[in-house]
Amino acid sequence: MSVHIKVCGLKEVEHIRELEGLAISQVGFVLAPSRRQVTPQQAGVLAGAVGLLRNGKGQRIETVGVVVNASLTELSAIIDAAPLDVLQLHGAESPQLCREVREQLGVKVWKVFSLAAGAANIEAEEPQRLLQPYAGTIDGVVIDTAGGGTGQVFDWHSIPAYKAACRQLGVPLYVAGGLHAGNVGDLLAYEPDGVDVSSGVETNGMKDIEKIRGFVERVIRQ
Repeated sequence: MSVHIKVCGLKEVEHIRELEGLAISQVGFVLAPSRRQVTPQQAGVLAGAVGLLRNGKGQRIETVGVVVNASLTELSAIIDAAPLDVLQLHGAESPQLCREVREQLGVKVWKVFSLAAGAANIEAEEPQRLLQPYAGTIDGVVIDTAGGGTGQVFDWHSIPAYKAACRQLGVPLYVAGGLHAGNVGDLLAYEPDGVDVSSGVETNGMKDIEKIRGFVERVIRQ
């Protein structure tokens, strides 16, 4: 199984340069209020640094901007300042907005759906009900612990139902929320298309290249 790896919350060019040659598919920048937040202008500089990298397969690494409940005008301004490949929408964005972003801004759209930490199993029909309105408007789905960036995991038993709903939409499923090298191996048993890590590869709030390498190695050797 080949699983895509996204490392999110990068803020420093020097940390990006250290990613050269690692089996990473995407690098994410947080453009919403957070201790990891960067400005669109900073994201533009960081995206430029990512553009010089190649991953372990010699492939270009995609750039992802994480936003919450931004308007189309605000998103357009972000893309003007930072030529990102993907906008990851973390709020209550409608299918109509997702469609407009894809069509007018020419970027991929990933929609995030949040699950409460430690919540009990959801009904199998719930993911289909939530995702179906987004058919044809998004390029990927991320499921994350509610609140985002909390370092907490949700009940992974919910993953198969979301995966089935994503298959109906024909889009990949990424899983985020409290991931680190110590638990991602267990997560991979659920066969997500991608994993999204942030706090789990940090030391004292800063990205740690050794932890990133350890996380990547744990994923690719599974």
